[in-house]
Amino acid sequence: MATVILVRHGRSIANATGLLAGRAVGVSLDQFGRDQAAHTGDRLAAVPLVAVVSSPLERCQQTAQHILDRQAGTPYAPVDPDLTECDYGQWQGRTLTDLATEDLWPLVQSQPSAVVFPDGESMAAMQARSVAAIRRHDAALEAEHGPEAVWAAVSHGDIIKSILADALGMHLDLFQRINVGPASVSIVRYGAGRPSVHATNTDAGDLSWLSKGIHSGDAPVGGGAGHKTP
Repeated sequence: MATVILVRHGRSIANATGLLAGRAVGVSLDQFGRDQAAHTGDRLAAVPLVAVVSSPLERCQQTAQHILDRQAGTPYAPVDPDLTECDYGQWQGRTLTDLATEDLWPLVQSQPSAVVFPDGESMAAMQARSVAAIRRHDAALEAEHGPEAVWAAVSHGDIIKSILADALGMHLDLFQRINVGPASVSIVRYGAGRPSVHATNTDAGDLSWLSKGIHSGDAPVGGGAGHKTP
């Protein structure tokens, strides 16, 4: 299969003030977030992406544009509602410090698979739709561009954490062990037998080794020699 680079949007004005933005419109990147997104775009400039798929929310589309602006070619750039933020319902727009006093908060931390946000979405449904979207795009792009194709998906923290949990074979109840920072890069390849996670939550480092894709194969005993630079 192809290789997907999971990119979280840069820091937003809501992130900077401790608000849970959810699906609220008009939540853009702040200046620091724009700088983060530009840096991520620079990191990915050496990787010829066949597509940059984005959540429809403004902060993700802004981040995606920084990536697209630095690509030598013109990647396919659709918006996919299945990669949008979790519907936090009545929690949307409230501060994280306030939400931490809610009775539901400990369950979000310890048993997210049982969480349904008031008038919102369940975390299990959030994971199901986002994983299905990533796998659907990955299969379609591999069919069109070949198994060495590399593409990016720009989405949100909880969405990317849930996708990584699935790729790692982790129960959703363990996904809070994963960290995904603003504008971070994580890398997954969906092989014929199982997914392979090549990086999580990186915000620095050369990615040019991805320019020719990741070759499929069995996991090397002992860890192998690592990737080759182009």
